[in-house]
Amino acid sequence: MINEISKTADKALLVAEYFIWKSKVNPKPTGLDKLKLQKLLYYAQAWNLVFNKSPLFQNEIEAWIHGPAVPEVYQFFKNFDFSNPTVKFREDDFKIFSADEKNILDNIWEVYGKYDGPYLEALTHAELPWQEARSGIELSKPSQNIISTQRMQQYYGERLARVAK
Repeated sequence: MINEISKTADKALLVAEYFIWKSKVNPKPTGLDKLKLQKLLYYAQAWNLVFNKSPLFQNEIEAWIHGPAVPEVYQFFKNFDFSNPTVKFREDDFKIFSADEKNILDNIWEVYGKYDGPYLEALTHAELPWQEARSGIELSKPSQNIISTQRMQQYYGERLARVAK
């Protein structure tokens, strides 16, 4: 699967592959599924914007009913068996990531990976970037509204500054 993804030059898919690989080499009791994967992508993008001052991937993140989502990643993995991936992953497959990006991904896995998808969904629903992107839309209604990377960087940067005080 890595070769298939690499041909697309889609870094968001490679980030998703990295989290699937992490779920096999450093499993968490809550496992990994489509919902959780989408939230990990969101937090990886957000914290990379804060710490590395640039997007981790170029794909837009939409404010879906169940929280932030990268549509291309959802489509690619919608029928994927997360409980028993048959693909072989190696750390060398992820050399596309800089040391700083890999550090972000590893920290996201350690901090957020211990939670299940519904918990992460609730967490994102409580945070302003998702709320603002869905402003005026009923919770039960679909949305393709974009969560701004600028807003993500500002919001999570402010959270970091509050904690650092």
